[in-house]
Formats: sequence, C-alpha cells, structure tokens
Amino acid sequence: MSWLSELARADIRALSPYQHARWEPGLVRLHANELPWRAPCDESQAGLNRYPEPHPHELESRLALLYGVDAAWLLAGRGSDEAIDLLTRCFCQASRDAVLITPPTFGMYAVCARIQGAAVVEVPLRRETGFSFDLPAVRAALTQRDWVAKREGAVGPVKLVYLCAPNNPTGNSPAAATVLALARELEGRALLVVDEAYVEFSEHASLIQEMRHYPALVILRTLSKAYGLAGARCGAVIAAPEIIDLLRTIIPPYALAQLSIEAVFRTLQADHLAVAAERVGTIKRERERLAQALRLKGEVLKVWPSEANFLLVDFSDPGAVLERAHTAGLLVRDLRGSVGLHPSLRISVGTREHNEQLLASLS
Repeated sequence: MSWLSELARADIRALSPYQHARWEPGLVRLHANELPWRAPCDESQAGLNRYPEPHPHELESRLALLYGVDAAWLLAGRGSDEAIDLLTRCFCQASRDAVLITPPTFGMYAVCARIQGAAVVEVPLRRETGFSFDLPAVRAALTQRDWVAKREGAVGPVKLVYLCAPNNPTGNSPAAATVLALARELEGRALLVVDEAYVEFSEHASLIQEMRHYPALVILRTLSKAYGLAGARCGAVIAAPEIIDLLRTIIPPYALAQLSIEAVFRTLQADHLAVAAERVGTIKRERERLAQALRLKGEVLKVWPSEANFLLVDFSDPGAVLERAHTAGLLVRDLRGSVGLHPSLRISVGTREHNEQLLASLS
C-alpha cells in the first residue's frame, strides 16, 4: 500500500462496496426488480425502465480517450460536484481532517468539506496582484496545520488542497510551474485537486499529461462548460488508479442516468466535437470583444483578465447594474458577498446578441 491509499480514511479502505445487480444487458432481466415495459414517453435507446450500467465503463473509456489518459485513471460521475464530494468523503475524517481552499473560488469545495465535518483552511488569493495564487502563504498554512495536528491528537492535517484553474469566479490561473511545485511538495502529505472545468477556454494546457510524474495531482474535468452538457451532469476525476479504486468503492451505482450517458456518447462523436471546438473559439472571441466594450462604460471600474467563459467586472454601483440587466431580461451573478469581491459581478459570455443586450442595458 502506497502513501496514496494510506492518506485515505481507514474505514474507507476497509469498506466493501455495494453489490449491484449483475450487468449482462444481452439477457432477459428478471433480477433487478424493474418494470418490463417502457414508459409511454420513453424515447431512449436503452429504455428508461431498465437501470443503466452500474459503472459506465464504456463511457469512461470514451472520456479517457477524450482526455488522453488510460481508463484506469478515470472515474465518471455527476459533474465535478460529485467528484469533489467523493474526494472529501474518502480522504477527510469528520471533526479531524481539513481541506485548503483559496477564496474567492468555487463554493462547493467548502460546502462538501463542511457537510463531511472537515475543517476549511482559507488562504485568500491576492487581489492587489490580480488575484494571484499565494504559494508562500499556502505553505505556511499547511505547516501550521501540520504543527497543530501533531500537538493536538483530535486535529488532523490538510488532506486536500483545492485549486480551480482557471479560477471561478476570477477567471485567472496560477502558473503551471507553481502548481507542479506545490504538487511535488505535497507528496506523502496531501492531494492537490486541480479543477479544470474551464481549461478549454484558456490558452494554457491541461496538467493531465504531468500526472504520471506527480502522484499527488488529481484533475477534475467536466462536459458542462465547453461541451454544452450542463444538464446531463457528466464529469470526471482523473487520478492515479489507486485513488480511482478508492473512489469507485464509495460512488453509488447507477450514478449517471441513461439519458445522460446517451447524450454524452452523441456529443463525443467527431462531428459534434468539431462543433464544440468551434463554439469555444466563438466564446473566446466574444469574451475579448465584450471585455473591450465594457471597459468603455462609465460605471465599469475594472474588467479582470479571464481565461474562462465569463468575465469578472467591478462596477461603481453593482446593485444598479443588476437591476438594469434584470429589467432587460438578463441574469448576471452577484458576487458582492464573496471575499474581496464587494464591487464585483460575474458575467457569462453569451451569444453576440445576448452580449449586445447586456451592453445596451448599461447605456
């Protein structure tokens, strides 16, 4: 057993997974207590009266091909959210262990930790330097937590460091060299979970190809953003097979619905992938055009650089902007309650027509 398994909770390592009904779709199914007829509205390929594949191995093989990894390194689930929940439950013992986050960032890292009863260590991004990642402060926080854990038996160390790259909601990414340096330092101590939900919109490459050299590195990917499948809820956690095996022990069977599985297979066809790539290019061009137009508006204090499909924008009166956008039939994200974002709104890049509608609401 390597340090990767030893990092997980002992009770998870000892857990026997749920034994689901046998999966042999070519046989008549009289073993899973399903209804033998389809519902009248059912137009799916496989039939919604039947359970989907308990663990969709064929789907995972196709996702592994998309991301350029061996299938043993990938687990599919319901978006990145389920991966975050699985990792937190697998590695964090309640009332003992901790996760480290860098706010302002995606809120589910802290939510999943608190549901699990894990502590949340916060090392804020540095707004004064463009929401930069503060590696020295992260090192200090990890050292402090380790020192407290050794002194007080009821307190455990940081087990997971969550890093969103590009970051939601600031839109920027730390340098790859910085991320990999931290991954190297965490070996034997913790996992570095890099959430690449928006990486398709960035000019920086994914860190997936670095994973074999950095065992502490875990990557989260999703089909919700660049591939237009937010409603299908399909994502993947990519990690060393030892970690994937542990997560597979606790993920519920039938986690992905049949309609989601079928939608993913259609989307991953070559012609549909070409459409997705074209649309990503359109979003990137519209992102720059929208950013330039916003900078000319008098109520705009700052448009932050973005590598994602959204813009973080500071306004002199964000409340008024929200009201005007709403009157124009538009919803933008209010971030005024987040750390360091009291004048900020997050604007998703829409179609050219939607973006013009937003600009007109500011005129």
